[in-house]
Order: sequence, then C-alpha cells, then structure tokens
Amino acid sequence: MQSTTDTNPAAKILPDAASNLNKKEQVAEMFNNIAGRYDFLNHFLSMGIDKGWRKKAIAETAMVQPGKILDVATGTADLAIAAASLQPDQIVGIDIADQMLAVGRKKIAEKNLSNVITLQTADSEHLPFKTGEFDAVTCAYGVRNFEHLEAGLKDMCRVLRSGGKIIILEFSHPTAFPVKQLFGFYFKFILPLMGRLVSKHSRAYTYLPESVMAFPQGQDFCRILTNCGFKNAKAQPLTFGICSLYTADKQ
Repeated sequence: MQSTTDTNPAAKILPDAASNLNKKEQVAEMFNNIAGRYDFLNHFLSMGIDKGWRKKAIAETAMVQPGKILDVATGTADLAIAAASLQPDQIVGIDIADQMLAVGRKKIAEKNLSNVITLQTADSEHLPFKTGEFDAVTCAYGVRNFEHLEAGLKDMCRVLRSGGKIIILEFSHPTAFPVKQLFGFYFKFILPLMGRLVSKHSRAYTYLPESVMAFPQGQDFCRILTNCGFKNAKAQPLTFGICSLYTADKQ
C-alpha cells in the first residue's frame, strides 16, 4: 500500500489518536456515529453556504455532459442528489460509512431518484469499477479523509474515461486578513463546541479543523492531482477561501 504522508500531512491527523484502528477505520466509525445528525450540522455550521458550493461543483460537472457519474465519499448523497439535475443516465455514490449511506438512500427514495442514483459501500483506493467507466468523478469534503490520498486519486483517475473530469470540493483556510483571523476563531472554537453538543461525538468536529489546517490546498493540491495522472488542474477559492473547488481532466 502506498503511503502518502509526504504529500498529505493530514494523513497523520486522526479522529482518535488513542485508537488501535487505522485512519480509514476511524473515519468510517466517526461518520457512522454522527450520520443521523450530519446533514443538520453540515448546513447549520456552514450557515447554508454549502448549497452554493455544490451548485458551483455541479456547473463544472455539466461541462462534460456526463452520462455516468461517480460520487466518491458520497456520505448522505447531497452532491449525488444535486448532480441528478444534470439528467445523467446513472449516478453511483460510494462511501466506507454504511450509516451515512443509509441516510442517503432514504433521501434518494424521498426524492424519487432511486432509478438514477445507487449507493454502495466501497473504498476510494479500490474502486469496484472498470477502467474508463465514468464521464465525471465528483467528491465533496472527502479527499481530506483519505488514508492514502494519492492511491485514492489514482484510482479515481483510472475509472474516468479519456477526456473525463474530476470535480472536488474541499474545505480550506483563508489566508487574507481579517477573514483568516475570524475564520480561525470560528473553526477552532465555535464549530467544535457546537458540533460536539449536537452530534454527541467528542472528536468529530475537533478532527475537522485539525485535518483542514493540515491538508494541502490550492496549488499544492493541484500538483498532487497532476502527479496522479490528471491534467489542467485548477483551484478556485470559494467564499474567501473557506472552501476550494478543484477541477482536472483525465489525460
């Protein structure tokens, strides 16, 4: 198994440093524990801005007129559901957290999208799909949690067709005054407190800011995408750099 701690310092950030489980197992356990409250917290703690971020990701996805989309680390399927507006033939969402997928399946059924979107348990490093099977691969707030970042990105590249596109949303941290200071205070103190009170999970929303601050962003992440077989990697900061939208093409 390829280790990527050199290019991904966030690989060393664990939900529970005292646990005997590896990072992948810890991440799955953490998201399974907060699955029932994840959507509420996601929208509440981002003050609803996350909906606009997903719209921008879908607009980028639309550029390849995808017939078949893979959503990696789909969680409760928010991005997969948003992608249904593009009217593709099929959307497949994968995740390692079964309880998150269970919430996603309920949402999909309520929106009568079960004929378009299917969810399954799978690992980004070992995607159970054929080479070149998808027109677009999307991922929202998931790559930061990969245990082996480059292994996951390379397999995402493998399942893309030639000329296909990867679209990634990931949290980042602002660098300009005074947003940097305001965001830092909210992210390090307010968000973990509110997250802990609502989710009842002692570490999930402390792990979030720690992993975001450690994860390579901007051009650093674009270089990793290029090293993993993509071309034309671009980074677009959103909302003063709180989130970043990354896009790249399959060579």
